[in-house]
Amino acid sequence: MIMVTGANGQLSALTVQELAGRRMPVVGGSRTPATGQRYLDFDWPDSLDLGGVSTLVLVSAGYAEDDQVIARHRAVVDAAIRDGVDHVVYTSLTGAGDHLGFALAHRATERLVRDSGLAWTILRNGLYAELFGALLTWTPEGLESAFGSGAVAAVARADLAVAAAVVAAEPGAHAGRVYELVGEPITATEVAERIEVDHSTISLGEYRSQVLRETALLPFQPPMLASIASGIRHGFLGGTGPELRDLLGRPVTDPLTVAAEAASALRPAATPVVT
Repeated sequence: MIMVTGANGQLSALTVQELAGRRMPVVGGSRTPATGQRYLDFDWPDSLDLGGVSTLVLVSAGYAEDDQVIARHRAVVDAAIRDGVDHVVYTSLTGAGDHLGFALAHRATERLVRDSGLAWTILRNGLYAELFGALLTWTPEGLESAFGSGAVAAVARADLAVAAAVVAAEPGAHAGRVYELVGEPITATEVAERIEVDHSTISLGEYRSQVLRETALLPFQPPMLASIASGIRHGFLGGTGPELRDLLGRPVTDPLTVAAEAASALRPAATPVVT
C-alpha cells in the first residue's frame, strides 16, 4: 500500500487522486483525516502508524521553523523504519533553491532519508506556478513585484502530483534517484502581459518592508518570501531541464497560463479589466 502524507494539502490531495486514478492501493495520512484516511500527526510520534505501508510519499511538512520541520520529518522516517516501510519518496526543493530561506530543512530531510537504510527517491520540486502568480501584488495600475526581469522555471502543482504518482506506483524503477522537477522559465512581466495589465518593479527593500507589515505572517515567513524574490530577481531560479517532462511522458503544463490564472483569481473587484 502507498501512503501520502499531508493528504488534505493541495499537492498531497492531487497525488492521492492521481494514484487512485491509476487504481493503485493508496491511503492518505493527515492530522485532520477525512473518511478513509489515516490519522497522522507529525508532532505526535505515537500517532505515526505506518503499518501495512510499502511506499511512503513524504510530502514536506513545511510552514514552520527549520528545527520543527526537521523534527517532524525525523519522526516520520523513524516510524517508517520501525514499521517496515520499503521505500520513501520525499518531495523536496529544487537544487537551484539552495540559497532560499527554507532550503535547509529540505536538505536535512534528504540526508535523513538517504541515511535511513530504506530505499528512497527524492523529488526536488521547482516553485509552484500557482505560488508565483499569487505572489504578484495588485495595484490600481496593474501588477507589482520585486522579481524584476528575473525568470523562474515554475511548475504546475498538478504536474508534480503526477510525477510523484509515477514514482510511487513503481518505486523500484526510481530507487536512489534524485529528480529535478522544474518547468519552463516565466517572468512577472509575461504574467502581466497575459492578463493585459502593466507590471512594475519595486526594490527588495520595499518588498521586505511590505511583508514585515503583514501581521498574518508567521515570523519565519518574511525572510522566506524575501529570499524567493531575491532568488528570482537575480537569476538563480530560471534554469530548466527535461526530467519532469520525462517522468510525465508529455510536455509540462504551461506555467505561464497557471500563474496568470492564479494572479487573476486574486484580482480585486475594483480593478478594471482591459477589453
